[in-house]
This record gives sequence, structure tokens and C-alpha cells, in this order.
Amino acid sequence: MYDYDLLVVGSANADLVIGVERRPGAGETVLGTDLAVHPGGKGANQAVAAARLGARTALLARVGDDAYGRLLLDSQRAAGVDTVGVLVGGAPTGVALITVDPSGDNSIVVSPGANGRLTPADVRAAASLFHASRVVSTQLEIPLETVAEVVRDLADGSRFVLNPSPPQPLPADILAACDPLIVNEHEARVILGDAAVGDSPEDWARILLAKGPRSVVVTLGAEGALVASAEGVARVPSVAVDAVDTTGAGDAFTAALAWRLGAGATLAEAAAYAARVGAAAVTREGAQESFPTAAEVEAL
Repeated sequence: MYDYDLLVVGSANADLVIGVERRPGAGETVLGTDLAVHPGGKGANQAVAAARLGARTALLARVGDDAYGRLLLDSQRAAGVDTVGVLVGGAPTGVALITVDPSGDNSIVVSPGANGRLTPADVRAAASLFHASRVVSTQLEIPLETVAEVVRDLADGSRFVLNPSPPQPLPADILAACDPLIVNEHEARVILGDAAVGDSPEDWARILLAKGPRSVVVTLGAEGALVASAEGVARVPSVAVDAVDTTGAGDAFTAALAWRLGAGATLAEAAAYAARVGAAAVTREGAQESFPTAAEVEAL
């Protein structure tokens, strides 16, 4: 028996959000709304999203011994996430500076802070969490060497899910562990590098799959997602909603997919559910505050 449906290893940031009529160009200043501060970070977001859906969730992360760190810990605990793996100190809490335009699209700059101090040694010290978790999910807002250690420390029978964001080229051992690798178009193109990418998500997925992952999911925003594995390639639709703020929607998608895979769903089934979760998340402002419960997903 596993104590956790999902262990998230990743970042925890304070999101500093300003609404703008349009995002500024180089050298340009624009006026925005009042500053809003929200708990965020891709790792913390995934953990809250999964817990809100009903998954037994733990988070392995590092925050600063400061007000933002306390905000993040409070948010995790309020959602029902086990924070036994959250380390405190070593650097200020990570911060994300986010601008959101009227269409709901966002631009983000991240100061990693304590996230950059989450080390391979921290991963090794959390071995009990890995052995207690059915699925392990991570992202790239923590050092790549730490992600590589996560792969080395996976328990037999557990499943590894990676959203390589912000994207960078990945070594073969990390790619080979992914089941699935979850990317959007930008992330797919960065990881593929000089490879002949092609014009369609089907092309990206097939080329990515040839690089070693056991499965691949390409997120397509309002169009849903595409799944690819040895069994073939298929599109998964989403549901039409009026987008208010896309911040955190990809994290909600990844968390929902990882949880449903651990519960025995097929890749296509898990992606279809995750697309509904992501759609629900964009209908409200913020990241963690926007994540739906299972009942809200069913009602969508």
C-alpha cells in the first residue's frame, strides 16, 4: 500500500500578480492594477491541485524562513497537502513576477530563491517519501541535477511524470524515466532543439517519443491535449470555457493527469480528465485559488 497517491518534488513561489491592458515591450512601461500576492510555484501548485481533487499528496520543496514561505506552507496545509517534506531556510522564498492581460494570457519571470537550493542530498534524505508514493511528479523550476536524483531515487513500481517547464534540453536518463513527459508547443520545441520539429503536435509527439520517454502528452490549450505512446497517437478534447486567467492551468492539468494515472486510468482517460481540470482552472483568477474540486470538475 502507498501512503500517497502523488509526491510532488518542485518549486514553491510567491506569485506577485499585476493585471495590464497589454504586456509591455522592450524598454516600455505600462500601468497595471494593484499588486496581488498569491501562493504559487509549479511544484506547490501541482500539490494543491491534486489534493483539492482528492489525491493523498505530499510536497518535497524548499522555502525561505520569511512571510512568503509561511504563506506557502499555510496554503499547502489548507488544501490537505502533507508538508513533512517542505524544507525551510537557506535562501529567500522564490518569487514569480506575473503580468496578466485582459484575454487571460500571462508573462512570468521567476526568481528561484530557495528553489535553487533544493539539492540532490535533500532528495536522498527524503527516501521514505519516495517509497510511500505511487506517482512522483516534478518540473524544472528546481536544479536539473535534483531532478536527475529524483529519477535515481524512484521506488520500484512508482511512476515518474515530468513537465519540463521552464524548458531546457534533457539528458537521456531523465527522458527515459518519463511516463509521461508533458509539454506545450514551446517546451516541445526547446527539448527537440535542432531536430526536425514539423508543423503539427502529432509530429512533435512522435519525435519526442523517439527520444526515449515511455509516453508523451502535448497540451494544446483550449483544444485539449494529444497523447502518444507505443500504442499510438490520439487527440483528447477539452471543454469550452471563458478564460479569465491561465496562470497555473498547466500545473492543474499535470497534477490531475498524474493522479488519475496512479489510480489506474489509461493515458487518454487521464488526459481527458486533466483537460477538464485545466479548463476549470482558467475560469478564475490566480493559480492555487483557481484550482477546482472533483465536484466542480464533474459539474463543468
